[in-house]
Amino acid sequence: MLKIPGESARDCDGLTRRSFLQVGTLGLGGLALPEFFRLRAQAAGRGAGPGAGARRSVILIWLSGGPGHMETWDPKPDASSGFRGPFGAIGTSLPGVHLGELMPEQARRMDKLAVLRTVNHGTGDHTKGNHWMLTGYEGPAFNAPDNTVQRRPSIGSAVARLTPDSGSGMPSYVAVPNLRGGTDNLFHYASYLGGGSNPFVVESDPNDPKYRVRNLSLPKGVTLDRLEDRRRMLAAMDQVRLDADTKLRDLDAYHERAFSMLTGRSVAKAFDISAEDPRLRDKYGRHTFGQSALLARRLVEAGTPFVTVNCVPWDHHGTAPQLTTEDGARKLIPPLDRAIGALIDDLIVRGLYDSTLVVAMGEFGRTPRMNKDAGRDHWGNAFSVLMGCGSMKMGQVVGRSSERGEHVVDRPIDPQDVAATVYHHLGIDARSITFEDRAGRPVYLLDKGEPIRELVG
Repeated sequence: MLKIPGESARDCDGLTRRSFLQVGTLGLGGLALPEFFRLRAQAAGRGAGPGAGARRSVILIWLSGGPGHMETWDPKPDASSGFRGPFGAIGTSLPGVHLGELMPEQARRMDKLAVLRTVNHGTGDHTKGNHWMLTGYEGPAFNAPDNTVQRRPSIGSAVARLTPDSGSGMPSYVAVPNLRGGTDNLFHYASYLGGGSNPFVVESDPNDPKYRVRNLSLPKGVTLDRLEDRRRMLAAMDQVRLDADTKLRDLDAYHERAFSMLTGRSVAKAFDISAEDPRLRDKYGRHTFGQSALLARRLVEAGTPFVTVNCVPWDHHGTAPQLTTEDGARKLIPPLDRAIGALIDDLIVRGLYDSTLVVAMGEFGRTPRMNKDAGRDHWGNAFSVLMGCGSMKMGQVVGRSSERGEHVVDRPIDPQDVAATVYHHLGIDARSITFEDRAGRPVYLLDKGEPIRELVG
């Protein structure tokens, strides 16, 4: 089911009406398609985003729980076993650069990727770290009374708010397959930007044979003719008021857009992963990671500027119910690696890699020293983020951590720098844009972050 969490079906002016879209409402809180479009149009009218005609996009592969940097993008093969862990390192297409041995697909494509090895925020708190990486700002502590309250808008929600309507009919921010799971996986939403900037959440696994995105087709027993009759009746009843009330006139336009989305084919077609060549689906991998990445490619190709692929869970302490580092890595890294490799190739073949930024990250890394349970605990002092984009300077590692992966030695990178790089790719100057917070005070989208100069020049 597509979801738009966190917003009532009543608008800020108290305007309500019975809608023909009771046959196909959309979202948490009963938010219907026309109300969503009204909120989106209202949001797009505020703030400055990319210029007209810009068609850039971001695919965020979110690794909730925090992957170990030693097992992935910053292996330490020369460290002692207590730090090195159960895996070695493999060479890549870049001389002298190594990745964890379970990442051969990314290793072969390292000339088309960039690894940021010195991201840091200093916390091992899941709640703080999730908020920090998803918004650019420190979040509430796990044991705080407001530990589920999002203080700032997520990057995806800010993009949805600032991105002009492309005319494609596609939602501006989509999450696949869901935003559940992981640890304190709470902060993907719009906060004070309003419900129109929250993500569509697919809530269906595209690897499942029963995968289906509901509300993109008419309910059983409702024909197009019947829906058209409802639309015409609604229009006739409203005509007198529409002439005098601009709010109702605007709302009628949003109903028309919702009607087009519900009865048209373009949006449903973008979500229809069964239309893909089975051989390409095999290349991505017949698992949730792979098919979610493929669906993300379909969505950005159709016009969605921001897609989050939620890959969970990465919290591998070794104590039940968490997996050990070795078991967790063997279970999760190979499908992730295959999905990323196929996604990069697919974007290149389709001419989308220059316009699409792929980011893979979690809320922090794992402790360099293995614990007594053969796991790793939380570590925010140095960890890695992967980026891939054909219009940025790829084929490099940015920053250097210490010999055992404990600390930043060279080129520290703040979470806001990661966020600023995403915004920069989309043509958004995050330090020049303000929004009113819940108290009505203007706050900057970012207050200190800079796009990573090694990538953008």
